[in-house]
Amino acid sequence: MTVLSLATRPNLVDRVLQLLQRVDYRRADTSEEREAIFRLRYNAYLREGAISANRTRIFTDPVDDKDNTWIFGVYIDGVLSSSIRLSVNTPGSVDIPSFEVFADILSPQLGAGHTLIDPTRFVTDHSSTRRYPELPYVTLRLPWTALEYFRANFMLAAVRSEHQAFYKRLWGHRALCAPRAYPSLKKPISLMSLDYHSVRDRVHRRYPFFQSNFFERRMLFERHKSTRSSAA
Repeated sequence: MTVLSLATRPNLVDRVLQLLQRVDYRRADTSEEREAIFRLRYNAYLREGAISANRTRIFTDPVDDKDNTWIFGVYIDGVLSSSIRLSVNTPGSVDIPSFEVFADILSPQLGAGHTLIDPTRFVTDHSSTRRYPELPYVTLRLPWTALEYFRANFMLAAVRSEHQAFYKRLWGHRALCAPRAYPSLKKPISLMSLDYHSVRDRVHRRYPFFQSNFFERRMLFERHKSTRSSAA
């Protein structure tokens, strides 16, 4: 058995790029795709103790049916491995999930006409997480890609305190408040924010796998196009 030295072992960027060759991003437009994701959510949140068990064994909320919401499944070799939901406010609108809890913080940004990407319901399959440590980076390409497509100003992160360090280290998010109670979840959530244009070039230099092309962005977010897109 050959053990790779530190000099030859693939670094994070190489590992993510290699995994992306096996990834399929699918927008959940069918009832079957949505139900599979809602079950994945349920299992993930139940395992973490964030929700109570229910008889349906799915986890969904009214945001899933809004016109400004995109739900994605991330498939590795055809297997659903993670999911994330993206909400995008339109000019003059406050209709994003984080506004319900953090209205006092978000009102100035929304009032100024800024476009915000609000990623929520980021969950992973337990066995996939163990097999693919790079899965979080692959999944988070989706909100990063949305920033470019929608020409957004800010990306939010409504996360538990123990997850703040990851977002700060990865992209440079800054915490905006102490944790607060969040609807449908047992554990409190804090709000973080990122000024996209101030960090875009730096992030692309450090993590080139976050870059996307126009074709990929269009396939992901234009609803009248195909509901499937492979990472490029």
